[in-house]
Amino acid sequence: MPAAHSTSTLTIEVKRGELLSDGERRNIVALCSLAYDEDMEQVLRTFADPTHVLGSCDGLLVSHALWITRFLQPGHLPPLRTAYVEAVATHPAWRRRGFAAAVMRRLVAEVQDFDLAALSPADGSYYARLGWEAWQGPLFIRTQEGLQPSPDDEEVMIFRLPRTPPLDLTQPLSAEWREGELW
Repeated sequence: MPAAHSTSTLTIEVKRGELLSDGERRNIVALCSLAYDEDMEQVLRTFADPTHVLGSCDGLLVSHALWITRFLQPGHLPPLRTAYVEAVATHPAWRRRGFAAAVMRRLVAEVQDFDLAALSPADGSYYARLGWEAWQGPLFIRTQEGLQPSPDDEEVMIFRLPRTPPLDLTQPLSAEWREGELW
């Protein structure tokens, strides 16, 4: 990939997963694999019906995030239709230019009709600067056998949207079981 230039402008596009070309899919896998330092192809395949936010400079994919629909249940409230964010990645040569923040702001703008947005952060302090809040209560996964506690090191952050009801962040929070990473 060519060296990043400080004058490059980020172009952001939102695209449903089924509308991606094979080349776009390969570029997303390559970017996420590089950013996470692991092969992300199988992980990305586990996300049901994703919508991607693609940040490009000079025609090159340099930043990415996606959301899927999940149902998170805070305390005794009904499950909330949640835009669950995954695979936030920026190419190492293009970091520290605000591209991931721009992609995340666009993602939040796109999910305003959801009840809530959530993610499991690698760096909670980064997302806190963007307005995300750490869930303080215990985390659980809903299974056919009932609620299963999440590991103590699991972390979830939420972003309140116009439809988000009043939330007590110290209450338990549960998500439906899914294949792969539970949160």
